Amino acid sequence: MPISQAGELPRLAAIDIGTNSIRLVVAEPDAGGTYRVLDEERAMTRLGQGLTSTGRLAEETMERSLDAIGKMKAIADGLEVRRLRAVATSAVREAENGEAFRREARRRHGVTIEIISPREEAQLAFESARRRFDLEGRAVAVADIGGGSLEVVLSAGDLIDLVTSLPLGAVRLTERLVRSDPLRKRDWRSLRKAIDRALQRGIGKPPFTVELIVGSGGTFTALGGMVRYGREGSEGNPHGYTITRAEAQRVLARLMEVPLEDRCQLAGLPPQRADIIVAGAAVVVRLAKYLGCRQILVNDGGVRDGLLLAMLGKSGAASGHEPGRGRLEAVRQFARKCRSNARHNEHIAGLALQIFDGLAVPFGMPDEARDLLEAAALAHDVGFLVNHAQHHKHAYHLIMHSDLAGYSSHEIELIANVVRYHRRASPKQSHDNFARLTPEDRAWVRRLAGVLRVAVALDRSHTQVVREVQCYVRRRNVCLTLIADREPQVEMWDARRKTKLFEKAFDVELEVAWKPGVGKDRAGLRVVGGRGRGRGRSAAG
Repeated sequence: MPISQAGELPRLAAIDIGTNSIRLVVAEPDAGGTYRVLDEERAMTRLGQGLTSTGRLAEETMERSLDAIGKMKAIADGLEVRRLRAVATSAVREAENGEAFRREARRRHGVTIEIISPREEAQLAFESARRRFDLEGRAVAVADIGGGSLEVVLSAGDLIDLVTSLPLGAVRLTERLVRSDPLRKRDWRSLRKAIDRALQRGIGKPPFTVELIVGSGGTFTALGGMVRYGREGSEGNPHGYTITRAEAQRVLARLMEVPLEDRCQLAGLPPQRADIIVAGAAVVVRLAKYLGCRQILVNDGGVRDGLLLAMLGKSGAASGHEPGRGRLEAVRQFARKCRSNARHNEHIAGLALQIFDGLAVPFGMPDEARDLLEAAALAHDVGFLVNHAQHHKHAYHLIMHSDLAGYSSHEIELIANVVRYHRRASPKQSHDNFARLTPEDRAWVRRLAGVLRVAVALDRSHTQVVREVQCYVRRRNVCLTLIADREPQVEMWDARRKTKLFEKAFDVELEVAWKPGVGKDRAGLRVVGGRGRGRGRSAAG
């Protein structure tokens, strides 16, 4: 009888080909969107050894790695794996002969190796952390340290604000900067400065004080193992184990004091990692200090776990979205997750669409642009989840890293840019996010952001005093007539000072006026003058 029974979800396998090690996980999906591990295998092949100085993968390490991949493929075949995905990270990504290595793996073992980008690598580690631990309401950094690079994701709750990849892998730093054994003080200063410079360039000023680092990769598991032994006198898998920054600092100090021969004997530290642990531990300590974080949670999953979870999602075993859910409902759910003010957002969306509808015919504004404007309005203040001061910039990152069901990546990028410019600076070619867009997309971002900027001003007091806006176009003039029970002084003042982007984008002059208009409908309910939501008024010529 075959191992996989009829009706069961097909078995999956992931091979993570890193700079330092190669790891296999074979898993059996379950109905709940997770999986049960059937087998694991690891080989410390040091594929990226010497890459820093030569720019190439060495023949010896390539052979070791190809041999390991062949054995792992045989294990997967023996367990009747239906889907196998092998990914390579920084070593194969950067090496001149990385493509030759991939071809040889395909020729010898029938294994197709994907080279994933640093961003994908970071997001896989984040997905693993998000699924394994409760991050709701916490300011978190997810860090994955490999042999060649450090990937960092900063998230507010389980929503991503920043993704970056830094050349701070344990093997790379050891080859470049660990010049003595035990490490001399002057060499420690050089190592520390190099790490701090890279963190400054890659992260900049942290948007928030990080409460928790969720760390994956061999460096974190080794540190967790050593701290666990020091606390409890027992060795074991430190997955889910929390260590403090002070404990990590004490372990690093000890590692720097003893030579390699003695480090190989330290309890909780795998001997094969002893030669690169000083550099790896230094990255953990400096990262924690840079982010102002005192707690480190060890995740034994990381990239390979995220890879399996991604495969489960694509196979239909797990799904993050209910079938048939509308696009705007996905935006609303995203905004709720960011704890946005739903009443304010819905009101802004209504005002923005009324302005858009008055401009639609005179300026040839298509319904596709209207849909994007509505989505941007509903999500315009999600950045408050991170902080107030730069919430428009944080909103851009949160939206860019979101998974808005029904929207293409291109549409998500346009929505994120419209939100990015709903306040403060106007779009500039010097802004990387704006420069990446096509000239046509830049023009649409300017127009939609100009409309959104004015609409947001029309609820400056968050009291929804402006019940309706009527938009009239006459030659090179646009007049917004505000319908309100009382004169909306704050809203008019704010709108008039935020006309610059609108006027430049449409090449018009914008006027804002107030018109009182309250009456009763047939049911006796109070209504305002005008037509409410939906298509507004325009008069061209």
